[in-house]
Amino acid sequence: MKGSERLTQVAISTPLMARALPDLPMPGTVMVRLLRITEFGLSNFFEPVFRSMGLTENTFHVLCLLVSNESGTASPGELSEMVGTSRANMTRLLEALIEDGHVARSIDPRDARRHVISITPEGRAKALDAAPQLRDPIETAFSDLSAKEFALLESVLRKLIVSLDKSPRSLRAAA
Repeated sequence: MKGSERLTQVAISTPLMARALPDLPMPGTVMVRLLRITEFGLSNFFEPVFRSMGLTENTFHVLCLLVSNESGTASPGELSEMVGTSRANMTRLLEALIEDGHVARSIDPRDARRHVISITPEGRAKALDAAPQLRDPIETAFSDLSAKEFALLESVLRKLIVSLDKSPRSLRAAA
């Protein structure tokens, strides 16, 4: 299904959903649906590009974070937070990167309970080789947005990310 067809389905189903679930706030619900459709669309758009390079979006993101870190290292927990994936999934991602020789895992010399993930020369080369291959897909993905719209989208998403720090559990407890 194309993006325009997904948007048509949202338009058709929203009034039906509003009638069936009158206590559900529709503007926010529609926004969540649009964000999920966007996430799905971005994944479908970029997945073939990453696959052709022997990576996933998340493994590439890990390599980017490590390459851009002065020390070339990070903890699995830090990587999990920055990539936006669960710790369990990060463990799987790191295992794949270790197996491919792109990262190495060692024990933190200051705390034997922690692991440190380090970029290898092969991982650095992989990230540097992949970056130019992503230029056109990234530019294409956002090509229908003007510079002003792009900046606005970035600003709004940053604001939403901070807003999501308010835990639904704490909101229920206050009620």
